Amino acid sequence: MSAFYIILTTVLYFLLLFAVSRKAGGTGDNDTFFRGGRRSPWWAVAFGMIGASLSGVSFVSVPGMVRDADMTYMQMCVGFFFGYLVVAFVLLPLYYKLNLTSIYAYLDVRFGKAAYRTGASFFLLSKMLGAAARLYLVCLILQNYVFGSLGVPFEVTASGTVFLIWLYTFRGGIKSLVWTDALQTLCLVTALVLILYQLCRLNDFTVVEAVRHVVESPYGRWIEWDDWTSRQHFVKQFLSGIFIVIVMTGLDQDMMQKNLTCKNLHDAQKDMCSYGFSFIPLNMLFLGVGVLLLALASREGIGLPVKGDDILPLFCAEGHLGNGVLVLFTIGIIAAAFSSADSALTALTTSFCVDILDVERRFTRPEAVRKKVHGVIALLFVGFILCFEAVNDSSVIDAIYVVASYTYGPLLGLFAFGMFTRRKLWLAAVPWICVASPMGCYLLDAWTVSAYGYRFGYELLMLNGLFTFVGLYAFSKAYSPDMDKR
Repeated sequence: MSAFYIILTTVLYFLLLFAVSRKAGGTGDNDTFFRGGRRSPWWAVAFGMIGASLSGVSFVSVPGMVRDADMTYMQMCVGFFFGYLVVAFVLLPLYYKLNLTSIYAYLDVRFGKAAYRTGASFFLLSKMLGAAARLYLVCLILQNYVFGSLGVPFEVTASGTVFLIWLYTFRGGIKSLVWTDALQTLCLVTALVLILYQLCRLNDFTVVEAVRHVVESPYGRWIEWDDWTSRQHFVKQFLSGIFIVIVMTGLDQDMMQKNLTCKNLHDAQKDMCSYGFSFIPLNMLFLGVGVLLLALASREGIGLPVKGDDILPLFCAEGHLGNGVLVLFTIGIIAAAFSSADSALTALTTSFCVDILDVERRFTRPEAVRKKVHGVIALLFVGFILCFEAVNDSSVIDAIYVVASYTYGPLLGLFAFGMFTRRKLWLAAVPWICVASPMGCYLLDAWTVSAYGYRFGYELLMLNGLFTFVGLYAFSKAYSPDMDKR
């Protein structure tokens, strides 16, 4: 019966999503696909970005992390908000001033083609690996709890999921995504709130009692001050939250492309600030789900899985929360997965067409080229997902996320060097510096582990950016007005 509910929910949800996409898609030309005609309402962009920031993995991982790390994730969420302020008032004015379609075109304006294509290539590599890995884990959940029992091969589950995403992004691109992401965010938040309501009911809590339980629970700890070597230490988490947002939102074509569809800079800044603030209460709700799940497990004597990521899916799939919550969980995880993957597919298509192929100037039929690129990237998504399945080791996925975080360090260094210095680069050295910096970080991390037992956490991103900045400085020279005359 649970498989029936999940399949029916998925079909009905997709039909609604496709209808919204067709309605909002507009003419389907490249201006619509890449820029949305620069007419998106700021509030729709802000609301939709919530769903785009959360993958299906986040929907199950954030509640699951409570058992091992309490609610210390909130330290990073507070840092996120200050990072969004930096994006809104430092990066967005730059992008709107230059009237960019791809944010990496800034590197072309500031340095030249070598830096431009290096930055875009790092984004393409990182986004492809990260987005495919997130989508793989969602396909795996659907396969394990639904389609596997029906005899459907994993290859069909993965291909079908990517095909559905390709289908509703094919025509409208970013213009459709502004509205489909808003719909998906609405579904995700509604599912989250109703799951919380069901958990309160099963635990015999009123809303006030549930809040009191979360606050007074041993898992309700927010701040970690005592152990500075811990990855959960406040300073590390807070500063990492700021820089993660700067690079994974402000320097990410996926996230910035929606903001660049707003009518003007002021609207884009309102969108970014409101979106950034909403992240704090939303993640509090996710963590609250985790605390209440642990309370219910203790109350009912339910055995918990080893992995925290499996706690919420276990409760839903085994019927502990009822068929209604199973439907809500399905909607939430599909909404989060689709919203994350469709944004990545559109952003990768845009970046490859604009940054690598320069389709508007080099091809007589740029729309036809864009459609082919869109299809090829969708096929690559399927290929990567099947590769992850062939390896069949969740630690590989963890490694993919680490590699993806490494690739944002060179972007941080490139943009910081361009914005805060006036020096001129030796362009031939840029690709080598951007490859050497994450390699140096990896070797440093390995050395500190063997010598001192200390492993870097998210702060490695800042160190990576610093290495890139120092390397660029070493292969540059001071600016003089005479350079512009040559």
